[in-house]
Amino acid sequence: MKNPFLKKQNVFVYLSVLFLALTQLSCNNDDNNNNGDDDDDDVPVGTLPPVETKPANSTYVAAFKGQTRIAGIKTETAYTSKVFAEGLASPWGMDNLPDGRIIVTQKAGTMRIVTQAGTVGGTITGIPAVNSNGQGGLLDVAVDPDFATNRMIYWSFSFNGTAGTATAVAKGKLSADETKIENAVVIYKAIPEFNSTLHYGSRLAWDKQGNLFVSTGERSDIASRPLAQKLDAALGKIVRITKNGEPAAGNPFIGQTGVLPEIYSYGHRNPQGLAVHPVTGELWEAEHGPLGGDEINRIAIGKNYGWPTITYGLEYSGAKIGDGITTKSGMEQPVYYWDPVVSPSGITFYSGNLIPEWKNNLFAAALSGQHVVRLVLKDNVVVAEERLLTAANSRFRDVLEGKDGALYAVTDGANAKIYKIAK
Repeated sequence: MKNPFLKKQNVFVYLSVLFLALTQLSCNNDDNNNNGDDDDDDVPVGTLPPVETKPANSTYVAAFKGQTRIAGIKTETAYTSKVFAEGLASPWGMDNLPDGRIIVTQKAGTMRIVTQAGTVGGTITGIPAVNSNGQGGLLDVAVDPDFATNRMIYWSFSFNGTAGTATAVAKGKLSADETKIENAVVIYKAIPEFNSTLHYGSRLAWDKQGNLFVSTGERSDIASRPLAQKLDAALGKIVRITKNGEPAAGNPFIGQTGVLPEIYSYGHRNPQGLAVHPVTGELWEAEHGPLGGDEINRIAIGKNYGWPTITYGLEYSGAKIGDGITTKSGMEQPVYYWDPVVSPSGITFYSGNLIPEWKNNLFAAALSGQHVVRLVLKDNVVVAEERLLTAANSRFRDVLEGKDGALYAVTDGANAKIYKIAK
């Protein structure tokens, strides 16, 4: 005679095994559907005092915990930092060539190539004239993802127009002997032209489809500021264009009357940093504030980032900007802001393996701050901040992860240097 208890016990065991299997499947699905920060559970959180010790310019209160003056952190991995190259003349942007060399722009209107040994090559000519007055000149550079087959280079610069200057983008072919740019052509100009030599923005970044993100400033004038909120002007924007300068497919305002189809986001002041997250593919941006209010933003398509309606900064006189508000419905909050400013310029995400604890950290070159910022992110929130290369006592203009996994930072001004951080 069969034991009914054993039969019920077998059913119980079967159901238990099935439950465990389904639970494991659910966990696996959760792992596959995360936000791209695969190691978020292992992200170190700052335990040191905040790196900023100076008083803020304003009494504004952050919108959420960790939006400013987050706890400090110190890199535990032993690393070295040294001068890698020197003798550059007011460099502005850097990018990797496929073979590991670095191409660098110089503000007056030339480019140079730095070898893997740190030797600075001769000037590359053939670039259309730039207006190098004020904050203008030859600005960022972006190597075509297909450079190995087409040798194309893209760059941004201050364009001399009939009604003023404008942020513009051009492209051309690097000659076989690497002495000149051939067949240079302007593919995009941010309208309207404006009589100013300030706030060009002008950082470049490729999306994963081979389109080009371009940041533009609002030209630093009371008259031009409101254009950052206007969708019929390309000032104070991030635009996304094809390699030929056309609006990229999927842009949020294509087909809308009276709206520029190249606009990707708006409400920016002077965005000098752009970087695409190596895991999520999301665009991140660094933006100069006025007196206080430098920002790090995670850029969502079609969104309004508030300038000049909302800001955590003040006029240079100390007066409030506009209504003196920091939040408004329909406008995005920065992921992080600084007050006082550090003047963030070029930014990059670290994806190398030389210093594992830096994986997916965001780095920014700080001009007035005279250091390189390291921001540790967890679930798209800053959880720690560190300052690197402080002993250099230099304004840093751009930062780049090299093909070798090292971090390179270039200083600003005459006889500039590139520093290399590696193990």
